Amino acid sequence: MAAARFARQLLALAPDGSARVTLYGAEPYAPYNRTLLTGLLSGRYPSGAVALPTGGAAVRTGTEVVAIDPGARTLRTAGGETAGYDTLVLATGAAPVLPDLPGLRTAAGALRDGVHALRTLGDRARIAAGVRNGGTAVVVGGGVLGVGAAQALAGSGVPVHLVHDRAHVMDRHLDAGAAAVVRRTLASLGVRVHHEPGAATALGDDGRIAGLRLSDGTRLDARTVVLACGVRPRTELARAAGLAVATGVVVDDSLATSAPHVYAIGDCAEQRNVVHGRAEAAWEQADALAAARAAELSGAPAGTRRPASPVRFLRLGGGPVEVAAFGDSTASGDDTEVVTLADATRGTYRKLVLRGGVPVGAILVGDLTTVGDVGDAVARGEPVAGYALDLLVGEGCP
Repeated sequence: MAAARFARQLLALAPDGSARVTLYGAEPYAPYNRTLLTGLLSGRYPSGAVALPTGGAAVRTGTEVVAIDPGARTLRTAGGETAGYDTLVLATGAAPVLPDLPGLRTAAGALRDGVHALRTLGDRARIAAGVRNGGTAVVVGGGVLGVGAAQALAGSGVPVHLVHDRAHVMDRHLDAGAAAVVRRTLASLGVRVHHEPGAATALGDDGRIAGLRLSDGTRLDARTVVLACGVRPRTELARAAGLAVATGVVVDDSLATSAPHVYAIGDCAEQRNVVHGRAEAAWEQADALAAARAAELSGAPAGTRRPASPVRFLRLGGGPVEVAAFGDSTASGDDTEVVTLADATRGTYRKLVLRGGVPVGAILVGDLTTVGDVGDAVARGEPVAGYALDLLVGEGCP
């Protein structure tokens, strides 16, 4: 996603003929919007809706880059090809975290048939094929991806169990009240949520998954298990090349890595000790880097670049479960004031977290009418004391 955005922006901004961009990707698909995968799974979007424009860049699908040499300014592909570059942009994204559940893998170490992550178009196709002929699905992980996947599968008529190891779903972004509304909405779709504080065991034989057994002995029969346990930055390529790596590939405010002429953007990049992991931040980084490279090509000063906004933002929509969360949405303590509006009948929950009258976090569930105003208020960081309730109900601030 970040690579496609960078290519499109650079080729639009740079003087004609001054830039050539080649995109290398291991997947057999042209660049696409990963945030729409659950929408594809539910059938809400046709397959063509996820394609991303690249501005005329050369796209090398099915061509994995396995090594880079910053000193020689070359890269090497899995097929043995070596290519040179003037500037290299790492947009390697993030890889799914796979839980270490007993029985999840075969004796050879491979995931059992019927067990899938949900990170790529290929994953989505395999999951859809697995549930096409009926049967129950289990989703492991109750974060935003797990809730989105459970909603998508249930919307396709598939009975779903959602297994989460925390006290409530989407615990990184929602408090217990907001999570209860989400859980009730999921239940109305036919999704059964299971709190699993221990270690579930995968069931199956002959390499095929047959379900999970929870720590309390409950058996969940299923021929499809979807793993939605988070992601971690893909840093192997950068680390092997000797670049500075912490959680992600370390970059400065210009998005430059520790190696000359090498930059990193998107889910793999760590800027000011933060890996953003948000599409909005990835696009912001891509736009900033493209503008700087285009300015260099045209001979204009590049200007000063600001890091991506530190305000955390989450949005889940496109179905009955609608959620938005901003900033320190679960903050509590003596220095915080919380304004909450909940309507069990309508299935809505709204919350604003204030410190010294300044909004530092917010949650909206079930009704996102005010998402723009609330998000702007948290991002601005200006006092709204006396008007917090108006902001939640959509009357704004004077």
